[in-house]
Amino acid sequence: MKQFDAIVIGAGQAGGPLAKKLALAGKKTLLVEKRWIGGTCVNDGCTPTKTMIASAKMAYLAANSAPLGIHIKNYRVDMPAIKERKDGIVHLFRDGSQNGLEATKNLTVLFGEAAFTGMKEIAVKTGKGKKEEFKAELIFINTGAKTFIPEIDGLKDIGYLTSTTIMELDHIPKHLLILGGNYIGLEFGQMFRRFGSKVTVLEKSGRIVSREDEDISDALTKILEDEQISIHPDTIVSSFKKTKKGNIVATLDNNDTKKKIKCSHVLLAVGRVPQTEALNLANTGVKTGEKGNIIVNDKLETNVPGIYALGDVKGGPAFTHISYNDYTVVYRNLVHGEKLTIKDRPVPYCMFTDPQLGRIGLSETEAKKQKLNFKVAKLPMDHVARAIETGDTRGFMKAIVDADTKQILGAAILGPEGGEIMTVLQMAMMGGITYEQIRYCVFAHPLYAESLNNLFMTLES
Repeated sequence: MKQFDAIVIGAGQAGGPLAKKLALAGKKTLLVEKRWIGGTCVNDGCTPTKTMIASAKMAYLAANSAPLGIHIKNYRVDMPAIKERKDGIVHLFRDGSQNGLEATKNLTVLFGEAAFTGMKEIAVKTGKGKKEEFKAELIFINTGAKTFIPEIDGLKDIGYLTSTTIMELDHIPKHLLILGGNYIGLEFGQMFRRFGSKVTVLEKSGRIVSREDEDISDALTKILEDEQISIHPDTIVSSFKKTKKGNIVATLDNNDTKKKIKCSHVLLAVGRVPQTEALNLANTGVKTGEKGNIIVNDKLETNVPGIYALGDVKGGPAFTHISYNDYTVVYRNLVHGEKLTIKDRPVPYCMFTDPQLGRIGLSETEAKKQKLNFKVAKLPMDHVARAIETGDTRGFMKAIVDADTKQILGAAILGPEGGEIMTVLQMAMMGGITYEQIRYCVFAHPLYAESLNNLFMTLES
């Protein structure tokens, strides 16, 4: 059994940089990855999806350029070329990260699947069928999450797609049926509608993006329906069946009313689950939650001293930037002796539908539940000069503010560059800047951010 100072299991957005930093700090470090360097973000998530979304946006602009006086005839969606571009960018990011890790002194990169054989001991099955054993006093788990596969009659027989496999298609689905009306399902739904697919979205809740305020959900529903995406709330699939001609028939259940719908492809987007099953955590005594997530404290340490969990595997907000922040918290605490925690850290996020939905802090619904004394500032994008000039006035800006202190409590920006505008407000929140200061701030004209003046002007009595 080989001894290391630190073992990192999983080379995602926390594991990769953490392993490199630990090695550079003088610790003999082992990084174990069962698949590819970069984790979900680089290989199956942010990088490939946003690359393909850029192609879908170009198709949308080509189809909707006439109102701006530009007429484009006979544009064509080339799916093999879109896939080739996506694959090239993924390899650029993945290979660059792998080369950097493999060149790092004190760091050993091993490809294989790790499982605990003792409290701080692991066995790694490599691709060559061999098994190697290692131990270390410090172990960091960054194994991420995978697509949740629901139990639906006939599902296993239809060749369903996941958020990973759908990006391997080199053709445009004739009719894409999507289970799940949240971030993954909606991003792919709009993308493939713009590529030319007929798209139907099924959501078991009463509305899409049900964790957001109702006005966000309503506005986004209209935006997607205006692109001829069919949305069915309060709907589940009770069974699937494949026809002799290769089509798929789904039986839908909507408030006890059954209906059949025919499609060519099915995408599962009803959630993700932590990848902990293969780790044999029982051999370590590390505690997990009901969904298999590893339970950690505010410093990301498990109940077993010296064993940490970072990123999606620990549950909570499943975002790349949260995983990366996990790494910085753990690294600075262990190497620099700081006392950082993840308690009360900001959790910004952006859904890359078009227009984007950027979110930070409290929603209006959450502020009501907490019975806060708050005000809501809201500005339609058709009142934003930049949006009018660029020809895209879909959505609105919205901010929740403390009525007494005038501090910004949260924001939702559904509109062009919504994530960038949200980030301006996030930094104001972190710096304690009041909405009144933003109301009178000098912004460059004519930026989207300039209309934050007007947003907070709506609060004047």
